[in-house]
Formats: sequence, structure tokens, C-alpha cells
Amino acid sequence: MSIRNIGVFAHVDAGKTTLTEQLLVVSGFLRKAGSVDKGTAYTDSLPVEKRRGITVKATCVSFRWKDAEIRLIDTPGHMDFSAEIERSFWALDAAVLVVDALKGAQPQTEHIFRQLKAQGLPFLIFVNKLDRPEADAEEALTLLKKRLKTQLIPLWDEERLCELVCATDDQLTEDYLNGEKPDREKIDAQLARLTCAQEAVPVLCGSALKAQGVRELLDAVVSYLPPADTSGQKLSAVVFAASSDPVMGRGAWIRVFGGHLENRMPVEYRAGSDPVSGEDVFVQRKITQIRAPGSGDTGSLGAGDIGLVYGLGDVKIGYVFGEKASLPRHVRPGEFRTPLITVQVTSEDPSLSQKLRSALDTLSGEDPLLGARYEKQTGEMHVQVMGNVQTEILGETLESRFGIKVRFGEPKIIYRETIRQRATGFVAYTMPKPCWAVIEVDIKPAPRGSGVRFSSTVAARDILPRYQHQVKQALPKALSQGRLGWQVTDVEITLVGGNHHLIHTHPLDFIVATPMAVQDGLKRGGSVLLEPIYEFQFIVPSAGAGRVMSDVRLMRGEVTETLSEDDSMSITALVPVAESLNYASDFASATGGRGSISASLHSYRECDLSLGATCPRLGVDPLDTAKYILAARSALEGEIFD
Repeated sequence: MSIRNIGVFAHVDAGKTTLTEQLLVVSGFLRKAGSVDKGTAYTDSLPVEKRRGITVKATCVSFRWKDAEIRLIDTPGHMDFSAEIERSFWALDAAVLVVDALKGAQPQTEHIFRQLKAQGLPFLIFVNKLDRPEADAEEALTLLKKRLKTQLIPLWDEERLCELVCATDDQLTEDYLNGEKPDREKIDAQLARLTCAQEAVPVLCGSALKAQGVRELLDAVVSYLPPADTSGQKLSAVVFAASSDPVMGRGAWIRVFGGHLENRMPVEYRAGSDPVSGEDVFVQRKITQIRAPGSGDTGSLGAGDIGLVYGLGDVKIGYVFGEKASLPRHVRPGEFRTPLITVQVTSEDPSLSQKLRSALDTLSGEDPLLGARYEKQTGEMHVQVMGNVQTEILGETLESRFGIKVRFGEPKIIYRETIRQRATGFVAYTMPKPCWAVIEVDIKPAPRGSGVRFSSTVAARDILPRYQHQVKQALPKALSQGRLGWQVTDVEITLVGGNHHLIHTHPLDFIVATPMAVQDGLKRGGSVLLEPIYEFQFIVPSAGAGRVMSDVRLMRGEVTETLSEDDSMSITALVPVAESLNYASDFASATGGRGSISASLHSYRECDLSLGATCPRLGVDPLDTAKYILAARSALEGEIFD
């Protein structure tokens, strides 16, 4: 059977999970559809999902339709859980985008639409909720065309379908103009080609709640979306999610693009770098069990398959087994959404603090962007989140899954910083013996959004290549906090001088010395605070547009685009995160609950320190040389900067 790996995406409350339930019923996988409101939806299996009636984690299920095996991933709709959406992209070949017929292309709809286009994923659109009296398929199609600006082909109108598809092919056009209507097989073949090339998007309509249009959607998935490529012979597979089983332990969700994995197969993966040699360190594990989505032990996974693999220990989400070149798209965690808020987490029962730390480590393994961090000096635990909803869900998860009731501190914005002007940093780490690492680095500002770039002009005779590699290896930790306490970005760092000693240089000396040289340069060059900027997309009733635009200005923001749509208006604006953290409730008040709002990180911009904040330093300041060297020498190699 051919394989279709598809994801179902939507703005929150568009009916995505209800549609997924009906797909499972119509295909024969389920006897009866569950209810999101009653907490009985098959793909919302977590206790917190059942209570809240929202999808928190992406869920994979497999079923058959006609001659195809369909692996479907139901994803969250709320923007706070965009990390789950992002990771789902790594496993997919195509998608279904669900749209509310009454609300049209909402902000999150547009965001997902842009990402599907950018990732090269073919997709269909299902216009949902046509059971509502005021819903109209043609009106919804018109609004979608206006918002998405792409070729949409309605499948409910045979004549228009034929006309639009024939216009894309010379031979079909000629036949059509000559009065020869092409048979449906030719039309379907051409529409499939257009869909896979992202030159057109087939649109269906119906009601998930009433199971209307669901069978037609399944037919369209098989007819127009591409099957998985099962021809790859060399191993190429990506870990796109993780889950925990009380019996089996940690499981890794893996999509295989080439080669195969099977039970009891030894698998090697990179666990880090050797601090002395700089070489990759690999860990070998043996697969203990492989489960297919929604079923038991399947024994193996081949090209095109998705499965849950046990026995791989703490392999990281985003890790690629085998050939990276065979992946259809880049795997970069945090590319779509980056957490912009940090909060302190405290157990209501102090005796459970160690259990809390362990629980947060477990959850960070399932969601790397959570970034749980334990501060030794204060004993505090901090996590990074997308917004208030994720924070609330995290609290419920800790209580229901781990039995820990927690309190959260006030949310704080995660700023960044960069160097103000070009400067040189220097350190001569030669005392107390035995040690020897002399480093001189040139640090200069780089364009916004460029990150950190490293190069070296030092000859191997002055600093051995393995020691130069240690300097590069130490940079992420060295730049984790600048002089203002935030992660340093948008800098070019060049190793321009220094030397090692044949006798006195210890294997880890350059790792210890790098933060001292870097911080010296940052101090000389001065610091610039960078604040995160949201790009907001508002859809508001026309009467409320003036109030929203006024609010944007009061939040130090700027409106960049407006678009009128009958009795509503779409507004795009850039607003500092710090000013808009709690704006959702004000927005609901301003629009009488009839507007929609979505936000994504746009950029980081320079901010006056009086409008931002510094961050307390974690650990010893590298410029406090004596204390820092003592702390570094007494630390374990893997925790040298803690």
C-alpha cells in the first residue's frame, strides 16, 4: 500500500480535532467519534487535554483508506504550542489546513500557510463548519483568496474545477476550447501535479461535526497529496518528538526517510564532543521495541514509516540518524517559534523540590525549547515558555503526571544583547600552575539576526588546531550571558592571537580561558540591549480598528499594514513583547470578543536599558578571575561553566 504522511493544522477552535475524529470514524479506525468538549477525543489522550478541550501535544495515528496507509498527525492550534507544530513538519510529506467558514483565514491560519509554503509541503484546505446557518462556501473561498493570495481550486464545483485545471496545461486548454471536456482521470492527474508543485491548492468544504465532506476529503488526500518516497536505501531518519511510557520509559518518535530500523538493532548517535580532542563522542544503544502509530510492536520501520522507538536513551529531539542530505527539509529547533518568556517554578511542598527538578528535566527532553534550568546559587528552577496558556498547561501537567503542585513567578521577558563597538578581548591564563592558554579575540557587531560567527587567523604553530577548536566549542557557554546578563548574539568573533605551551598547557585550559577573553572584549566594547519584537496580526471589526491601532502606538509599536475586508479589517503591527505580554485580554475587550489575534517573533531591536532589564549572572563572572578559575577547576568537565 502507498503511504501518506499528513498533518492536520488550524487556528485554534477551527474544528481540527473534531475533523480528525471523523476521519478516523469514516475510515473505520473508530466506531464512534469522540467529543473535544467532553474530553473523549481519541487524539487528545493527555489528562490536561481532556480537561481543557484543547490539543497540547501532536499525536500520530495510522489508518487505511482505499489503497493508502495514512499516518495522520493532529497538531495543536494554540500559538503557545507552536513548537509542537514545528517539529511535526519534520515528519510530514503533506498537510490538511482546516479553516473556519465563518472566520476565514485567521492569523494562525496565515502563519501556518506561510510555513507550509516555505517548507515545500503540498496541502489541501478544508473549509469547516458549513452546518452553521450563516456559513457560505463561496463567500469563505472569496475571503481565502483575498488573504492567502494563491490559486485555490474548489472541488465542489465540477465546471469551475475543470476550467481552472485545464487553464494550466496547453493540451487540456485546447481540448476544453474545442468543446472536448477532459475525463476526470486527466483532471485529477493534473491537479495532483499542481498540488505537489504548490502551484494550486484544492479546497473542500463540509462540517466535521456532522461528518459532511469527510469522505470527499479522504479521497482528495489519496488523489492529490504525494505518497511517501519508500525507495531510499541508506539510513536517514529524524527524531521529531518524544514521549514517556511508565513501563517502557522514554520513547522517540522517528520518521524514516531511507533505510530501516528494527528491534534489537544497535544504533549509534552523537552525544556531544570530547572536551580535550574536540572529536564527536558517540553512544551506542540497542532498540528494544518499535511501535507503529496507534498499534503494538511492529518490529521494524522502513523508508516512509513513522514509529515510536524505545531503547535510545536520551537521544535529542531533532537528531538525524544517517544521511542529513536525504531529509526533504532542514531540522532546526526553534526556527518557527522561540520562547520569549522565562518564569520561576516552585513546588508548593519544599520537600518535592528535587522531584520537581527531575520532572522538568523529563519534560525538557520532550520539549527542548522548555529549557528547564536549575540555578545552583539560588536553588531556583526556571523554564522558558511561549505564553500564559503554556504556563497554565505546564502547571496542570506537573500535578497530574508527576503529583507536584507548583507556583509560578512573574513572567519575565528574555532579552538579548550584543556588543556596541568593535573591541579586542585578551587573557593570559598562566597562573596558578599548571596551566597555559593565551587568547586574543577580535569581537565586532554583526547585522541583526545573523547570530554568532567564528573564525581564526592564528597559525597552528601558535595555537594547536585542537585548542582552536576548544575556543570555538566554548563560545556558546561563553556567550550565554554578556555584561548585561543576557545571551550575546549578532557578533563576529575572530581568534587573532595567543599561544599554547608544550609543557604547561592542560587539555582543558582553552575551554577555561575562552570566557575570560570574550567577556574582556565585551566589557571593552560596551553592551547594547536587544528586545524581542512581535509581529501581530489582528482581524477586527471595522468599528474597533481605530482602538487597536491606538493601542499599538501606546505599546511603542507601529502599524505596518492594513487591509479592509467588508465589515472587518486586518492589521499587521510590530510591537515590543514587553509591552504586549497581556494584551490579549485588552484586545478581546476592544473588539467585544469578535476579533482574532496572533503573534510571532519578528526580530530583536535595540532598546534603551531604562525600558528593559538586566539579568542576574548565573555562576561566577569570568572577569572575577581568581574566583572563576577556582570554580572552573573544581567543576566537573561537563559542568565547567555552572
